[in-house]
Amino acid sequence: MGSTAALLQTLIALAAVSGGDHAVTAVSDSLALMQARREVEARPAPKRPAPPPATEAEMPTAEEIAADPTLLPPASAGSNGTHVPRSSSALSREEIFAHRRGNHDGSSSILLTGVALAPPDAPEAVQGAINNANQIVGRPYVWGGGHGGFYDDSYDCSGAVSFALFGGGLIPRPLTSGELMGWGAPGPGKWITVYANPSHTFVEIAGLRFDTVGAEQGSGPRWHLATVSTDGFVARHPPGL
Repeated sequence: MGSTAALLQTLIALAAVSGGDHAVTAVSDSLALMQARREVEARPAPKRPAPPPATEAEMPTAEEIAADPTLLPPASAGSNGTHVPRSSSALSREEIFAHRRGNHDGSSSILLTGVALAPPDAPEAVQGAINNANQIVGRPYVWGGGHGGFYDDSYDCSGAVSFALFGGGLIPRPLTSGELMGWGAPGPGKWITVYANPSHTFVEIAGLRFDTVGAEQGSGPRWHLATVSTDGFVARHPPGL
């Protein structure tokens, strides 16, 4: 007879002498639970199948990402941030490409959260102009801003256009609106067109307008999908672009 069974009989006998039926039941249940626990602990742990080896996902090329921003991989710790799972409110491919003006032949930039994404086939000078313009998006408008030097805390219209053109290596110094009226070659360009008159200037780069007016968020350099009237403006472009 095991020690647990002997202890159970002794406790039952003592409880019976005292007439404690409830005590007998409670002690019996407790000892049964102890025995069951011992049996469970004595069983060997079940073997779990080994997880399948992780496969490395093929990364899209820079050209594929530029053509379709939805291919951009999520940030992950150790690369460029903390991983954030995709939510149901993430922009779909159709919604992203709705932020592109007119034709969808791949020659137009995409405007995404205020930043322009250059077309994959854009010349290097065009990509440089777009990248420079992106750097000053949201800066406040101040008359004369960007004319003491390309890098400034604020920009006026010609200062902002000059900074974008400087990014493409197209001008050596900031130009005024009047100077931009005679800059480059006459007429619109394929990739870049500067519209200037004596009091204002803006630039169209790869199908997006970079301007310091016309934004609900206030004045200052920003990208715009909407076109504006060019009556009274002189159109100029960099030769070859």
